Amino acid sequence: MKATWNGAVIAESDNTVVVENNHYFPRTSVNDEYIVESTHTSGCPWKGTANYLSLKVNGETNENAAWFYSEPKEAAAQIAGRVAFWKGVSVEA
Repeated sequence: MKATWNGAVIAESDNTVVVENNHYFPRTSVNDEYIVESTHTSGCPWKGTANYLSLKVNGETNENAAWFYSEPKEAAAQIAGRVAFWKGVSVEA
């Protein structure tokens, strides 16, 4: 699977985990060159607290376009150490 935005490959892996139709990429497969830390969080009753990352590619920023669970609840343990994308990020095989 490959996650792209604004002409750049943000993440690529053949080892994603699909939860609620979102591909969670291993954090090590994400290109840190395009990542900007964010303070935004949200909560999910069964996964826990999501932390967000923004993307910066070719001078454009996509705020909070990626998320991860640094300490997922037990029911979502399979996504620990993984990142998912939205907000216009294309995820395709």
